[in-house]
Amino acid sequence: REALAAGCDMLVGTPGRLIDYLKQHIWSPRRVEVLVIDEADRMFDMGFIADLRFILRRLPPPERRQSFLFSATLSFRVLELTWEFMNNPSQITIMPQQKTAERVEQTLYHVGREEKFPLLLGLMRREGDRFLIFSNTREEARRLEDRLVRNGWDARALTGDVDQKRRLRIINDFKEGTLPVLVATDVASRGLHIEAVSHVINWDLPQDAEDYVHRIGRTARAGAAGRAIGLVDEASVLNLEAIEKFIGQKIPVEWAEDDLFVAEIKPSADERRRFAEERRARLDARRGLDRGGRRGGGAGRPAPHAHHHPPAGAAAPADAQRRPRRRRRSGGGPRPEGGSA
Repeated sequence: REALAAGCDMLVGTPGRLIDYLKQHIWSPRRVEVLVIDEADRMFDMGFIADLRFILRRLPPPERRQSFLFSATLSFRVLELTWEFMNNPSQITIMPQQKTAERVEQTLYHVGREEKFPLLLGLMRREGDRFLIFSNTREEARRLEDRLVRNGWDARALTGDVDQKRRLRIINDFKEGTLPVLVATDVASRGLHIEAVSHVINWDLPQDAEDYVHRIGRTARAGAAGRAIGLVDEASVLNLEAIEKFIGQKIPVEWAEDDLFVAEIKPSADERRRFAEERRARLDARRGLDRGGRRGGGAGRPAPHAHHHPPAGAAAPADAQRRPRRRRRSGGGPRPEGGSA
């Protein structure tokens, strides 16, 4: 903090910490001449985009600074960021000659959703002891962690909302081999350089074909061989065609024998209740501001029937007084007492 306050030529940081020091007036964005945004697409996935926009709006205008934006995938959201905060940017695309590593052996298993976990247990028991498993969502990654631990595997989940201290500890344990199974979302599929990962397992096929390449690239590193296994159920099979088209090859399919399915140890009633409460607490924490806003907005609202039943002697609300006039206009006049039109 003191070194930053004394001034520097280059400042590297995460959006949250930069904002923290900015609000404390330890550094100022007004004299920034060069801006570099790395892993721009992951800024969206990790929930940093609001923080990033907060910083960018306080920088000198685009024509008074040079900006570099690096992204493995050029999604519409990333392009939108360039249109908003860059001045007539040029796009440079670097494509590797071969999209997937040579020594990665790829395999697919077509399996029903209910049979995926028993097949996963059987594959892990047969194949080896060092696994990186990818899931598309945080909740599914946590659920996989719970199920694997219950069935005798030492596993940890690495998702975008894991704090930095715990994240580094999990990665270090996996690198050193003390943690045999890492369950991750795509936040971990880039930037991880871990040797001796024997298997990458796609519990879900990714929706983005490029993410598939990044995922399976976590094995067969430094000239070693590795296996990439995809468990394709009724939902993720929709992503398969785009992936095979992107990598330019059909992925070989294997069919599991009955003895490869291992019965799962199911959670007890108390465990299911605890998991449900933890999941509800996480979802409530994410929606805290929104839920608070709804509660605040709803307070003091009149009851829905208050307009239709005013107390005796009280004047009816304005909107209730307007209704007879609307009926008279549409019906051509008041209905006579005791008669019918």
